[in-house]
Amino acid sequence: MESQYLKRCLGNCLKKGLAEVVEHRPADPIEYLAHWIYNYRRILDEEKKRMLERTELEQEREAALVELEMLRKMKEEELMIQQKLEEQRQGQLEQDHEKLELQSEGNKMLLQRKDQEENEKTIAELTDRPGAPNLTRVEELDESGQSESIGDLMEEAEQESSQLF
Repeated sequence: MESQYLKRCLGNCLKKGLAEVVEHRPADPIEYLAHWIYNYRRILDEEKKRMLERTELEQEREAALVELEMLRKMKEEELMIQQKLEEQRQGQLEQDHEKLELQSEGNKMLLQRKDQEENEKTIAELTDRPGAPNLTRVEELDESGQSESIGDLMEEAEQESSQLF
């Protein structure tokens, strides 16, 4: 059991360290092995730290890519929303313009109808209003200063024309 523990925890480190001691044959092999194991541990710790940093960097890179993709999609959505809003504004402007044209045409037609109605009114209808002079009878003064009505004058004119024939 203890041998398993030593193999698992120190096996690789001791093999490499003893191989270094045999290769270099230092004057104090124990001190050399101790420094070598200390450096070995420091290198292992640095490698673990670098691996963790690489993992963190890779995760940050992936997160940044995801964020960039989200930003791109958000910009696309924003552009689409702006286009839709612009289309809606254009549609609303066109509708408003059409409404104004229809109102303008309706107002023109209404004014034309009123003009026609006013033109169709007879003189009698216009003079029947309160305050209007009574023009149904027009009196004219002849040379002698006597007043004659148009009706009388027309009768006289007819009589004269019938006598001529």
